[in-house]
Amino acid sequence: MPTLFTDPRSGGVKKSSGVNVLPIVAEIWAQVRDDSNRDVDWLIASFDGSSKTDITVISSGSGGVDACASSLPENVACYGGVKLKNGRFATFYYAPEGCPVMMRGRGVLNVLEGSDREIEMKPGITEDSN
Repeated sequence: MPTLFTDPRSGGVKKSSGVNVLPIVAEIWAQVRDDSNRDVDWLIASFDGSSKTDITVISSGSGGVDACASSLPENVACYGGVKLKNGRFATFYYAPEGCPVMMRGRGVLNVLEGSDREIEMKPGITEDSN
């Protein structure tokens, strides 16, 4: 069913969230999903420096959920993905208490394709507790 923003009769104008996910996010996610790559099994992405629109990878590494949770930023909303011990993939969105309200509602998970589920992520969490 056409909507106001996609119906050709309305000019076909499509609304954008204004968020630009940089290509490096998809590139690192592909590394996380690559079974032959043992160096990267999680990533955390957030706004690039002072940008209000560009999202980039701010951290990535190995060590699963535990390492990812210990790398979460303190005052910044972020999202990411992790390879679980069972070989499946999960995404998450994390917005700590101290992060600005405008950052909280702008997370974008759709670039992390191939995820099996979304998990709760917070500092100190382990895969066994999730």
